[in-house]
Amino acid sequence: MRIFRFIKIIFVVLRFGLDEFLLAHARVRWLRVLLNTLLFFRNTKTPRAVRLRLALEALGPIFVKFGQMLSTRRDLMPTDIADELARLQDQVPPFPSAQAMAILAANYGKPLNEVFQSFEEIPVASASVAQVHFAVLPDGRAAAVKILRPGIQAIIEHDIALLKVAADLLEKVWADARRLKPKLVVNEFEKYLNDELDLSREAANASQLKRNFASSKLLLVPEMYWDFCSNNVIVMERMFGTPVSQVEKLRNAGVDIPKLAADGVEIFYTQVFRDGFFHADMHPGNVQVAAD
Repeated sequence: MRIFRFIKIIFVVLRFGLDEFLLAHARVRWLRVLLNTLLFFRNTKTPRAVRLRLALEALGPIFVKFGQMLSTRRDLMPTDIADELARLQDQVPPFPSAQAMAILAANYGKPLNEVFQSFEEIPVASASVAQVHFAVLPDGRAAAVKILRPGIQAIIEHDIALLKVAADLLEKVWADARRLKPKLVVNEFEKYLNDELDLSREAANASQLKRNFASSKLLLVPEMYWDFCSNNVIVMERMFGTPVSQVEKLRNAGVDIPKLAADGVEIFYTQVFRDGFFHADMHPGNVQVAAD
């Protein structure tokens, strides 16, 4: 199984011209010239950052997650690559809704119409390891249902092993790799990703964050509906707001942007310096601004 996955990765690397990264060193540049000659039909005129993003999307959820993480490390990544990889924070192709509904039915041991008053089959968002559907609880509360991707653990184990091989190769053939430390980045990625697969831990952390800001007028954290949560499903309060990245929309709504920026800094510094407990994935897709 792993060898077929490895062959697919090599195919995608060559298809999107990522050998530009791997064969940048002068000692192996001749090999890049040879590949360009043999693969003359491929289109490598697209900017390198765009090709890298498309390749990560083609390789699947774990590589997308890796790209998301790299996009936040602007101390390591060139600006063009960091900017393009930031696009991976928004939408990843979802898994079939039928699978999502089957997971929920198995999780609760009953049909969905006996669990929720209503459930939207089309996901509102899809990320690298989970996707979200809107629902209404039996008591009428609006909820967001986050469901772990099926089979994600096996995919992670295979892909992490291959990422380690790729990182080791990268350090040997790319001149800048020693500065970028790809092996250390992969090890860090593996450590936090395994934690992220336990959604009950995420729900517990969210509940702690909500308690920390219970009296705050700046930050509202969704309530976790624990009766509906498990290690592969979170059901939480549905939040209503404008993504913080939609600056023009916020301006048109009369939001004071400088004050919003100052509030954002205060929120994060309060988490770090007062509580020592902070949201570690504060990309724009995870932050909304309420109308009030």
